[in-house]
Amino acid sequence: MIQSVLDTLNSKMDKTMEVLKSELNTIRAGKANPKILDRVTVEYYGTPTPLNQMAGVSAPEPRMIVVQPYDVSMIAEIEKAIMMADLGLNPSNDGKLIRLAIPMLTEERRKDLVKVVKKAGENSKIALRNERRHANDSLKKMNKAGDLTDDELRDGEKQVQDAMDAHTKRIDEMIQAKEADVLAV
Repeated sequence: MIQSVLDTLNSKMDKTMEVLKSELNTIRAGKANPKILDRVTVEYYGTPTPLNQMAGVSAPEPRMIVVQPYDVSMIAEIEKAIMMADLGLNPSNDGKLIRLAIPMLTEERRKDLVKVVKKAGENSKIALRNERRHANDSLKKMNKAGDLTDDELRDGEKQVQDAMDAHTKRIDEMIQAKEADVLAV
């Protein structure tokens, strides 16, 4: 019984970690990372479509991202969507592909990005705390129903807290690594 609660808790916490990881990948540091375009959607015949489904996105150079549309007629729409995404990038197209030059980050912009990284980490920790609360509530309900003894309840709550601590530590490590990446010149 306790194990099923822990399994559910761990799977939800792992999903939270994946969301944080993908969110951190979209925050640009000083070098080209094609994943910063993952959140960009383009109007494709009236349907919002993710950019990475409409074009090949690559980083052939450390400071350059190249977007090569599968349908060349959509190049203007893709360029417009990148500008509307407010990534701080100015696309330039030559009719066949779009080039995005990644500018050097200023010290002020780096500090702003560190704040964004910390906020993403804090939001993930809030999600973890919510999952912990749900797991503990489930254990308490089992205890009230007579399915768990008081000792088993305390042991289950300790295991839930251990899982929480492990995931929180991983979040802190991810945040520190991303901060170091953002602050690196």
